[in-house]
Amino acid sequence: MKTLLVKGQKRNSLGKKEAKLIRSQELVPAVLYGAGEPVHFSVPFSEMRQLVYTPGVFLIDLEIEGTIYHAMMQDVQWHAVEEQILHVDFLKIEEGKKVKIDLPVKVVGLAKGIKAGGKLKTNLRKLKIKALAKDLPDAIEINVTKLGIGQSIKVGDLALKNIEILDKKSNVVVAVTITRAAKSAAGAAIEEEEESVAEDTANE
Repeated sequence: MKTLLVKGQKRNSLGKKEAKLIRSQELVPAVLYGAGEPVHFSVPFSEMRQLVYTPGVFLIDLEIEGTIYHAMMQDVQWHAVEEQILHVDFLKIEEGKKVKIDLPVKVVGLAKGIKAGGKLKTNLRKLKIKALAKDLPDAIEINVTKLGIGQSIKVGDLALKNIEILDKKSNVVVAVTITRAAKSAAGAAIEEEEESVAEDTANE
């Protein structure tokens, strides 16, 4: 998984008034949780853009006044109306300790069911997984080449090295469904075949 550097500055005081002042300076109030005491700091909104305006997930080297913490973004609170981040939670990554994170699903290949008139439907855009930081991929790749119409890949069908998927095994990740056009064409073909059989029987 890719790592990004984010630079922050420790906060001198806490509270709503201080947080409002920080936001007025285009800074985002943030806190780093994990082993030891939480670290309260602020980070420029410009630094957050690379994290929040992308579907990707990153590990973060969080530099706060010369100290670098290995972390991951845990939660982002947005303003209800304005394009403003109200608060961000980061989580320290400890060596040898597994982390829980949502990773995007990346579909690979062209399903054979699509060639037959089906449509690929992705039910889960992300999967919740548990693994060591060193084993985290950028995304969960799912090869759909062999999927025919009416077939699907469930969470329980996935086997990932050194990664535990926390979603229910019965949840469908991707499926190939029949389109209305294909269904109509199939229905018309059946009707035509039945009519042909009926005519042949009448002529006997």
